Amino acid sequence: MQYLLITAILFSVLLLYFRIADKYNIIDKPNQRSSHDYITIRGGGIVFWFAGVLYVLSAVGTLYATPLQVTFLTGITLISAVSFWDDISSLPNKIRIAIHFLSISFVFYGLNLYAALPWYLILTAYIFFVGVLNAYNFMDGVNGITGLYSLSILVSLQYVNYKIIPFTDPDFIFFAILACLVFLFFNCRKRAKCFAGDVGSMAISFWIVTLLLQLMIKDNSLVWLFFLSVYGVDSICTILHRLYLRQNIFKAHRMHFYQVMSNEWRISHLKVSVLYAFVQLLICGLIIYFREYRMLCATVAVFVLLPAYLLKFKKKRMNCTGVELKTGNHELSH
Repeated sequence: MQYLLITAILFSVLLLYFRIADKYNIIDKPNQRSSHDYITIRGGGIVFWFAGVLYVLSAVGTLYATPLQVTFLTGITLISAVSFWDDISSLPNKIRIAIHFLSISFVFYGLNLYAALPWYLILTAYIFFVGVLNAYNFMDGVNGITGLYSLSILVSLQYVNYKIIPFTDPDFIFFAILACLVFLFFNCRKRAKCFAGDVGSMAISFWIVTLLLQLMIKDNSLVWLFFLSVYGVDSICTILHRLYLRQNIFKAHRMHFYQVMSNEWRISHLKVSVLYAFVQLLICGLIIYFREYRMLCATVAVFVLLPAYLLKFKKKRMNCTGVELKTGNHELSH
């Protein structure tokens, strides 16, 4: 009954947000780097932040709120606020990155990492997880991908939580799952009702990073980072490719594998999103099932993904901006 109520509240929040966004023109207009060709409401991913608020409030209401829950709420609120601001009016990179580091700091504090790890590992963790947050944001570009991919990770984490290593409150994962399902109802369509926006991709990635940190601390293992392997391979390979082409890696582009599949190969957004989520779910399943050889399974999975990424170079010849030029009239593809 509780979960039905939370789902109803999240649906109501999004419907109310649509009215607000429509009134104040919070929309996404397509450009030459977009994978869409129609105007859509931006910032629907605010439902992830609201789900986080509901989770912590429910814990406070039962008088069982933990320091991590309080610091998590502070961190996700900060990162959601700056991301939503950036959705409405672009912010300088320095401000956004500073808030990302600050938000991660609250989670580190809630998990007592400052006392448990030496400074150089803390610094490495900062750089890595802020990188993960931004990579997750860059991967949000076609209908359904953020919601489905996040759902595959969250379901896997909940299985681990119930069957292998209890590492967190199950509701901490269930509330995120419900937010994904509600968001997907409006986003996982041929013509999406809304996009996640930076607020959505940053909020859900912050949530997932918090859960992964809890699990890695509990199990004293880094293997769980491979629950992000599909996004990781795509992001890292794309960065290396752009560096090779001497491009500014902080500027928008269309060179991620999912963008090539949807824009150049003309595969539907939903098929691309389902593929990414399914492959990640499969990798998570292998790591879970072959627990004694989980690091080997994770490593093999990454080495299988690498040649798959290279397929994009065989299909289409792209110009130096990463956007394919049509033959004949040299119009940019949309």
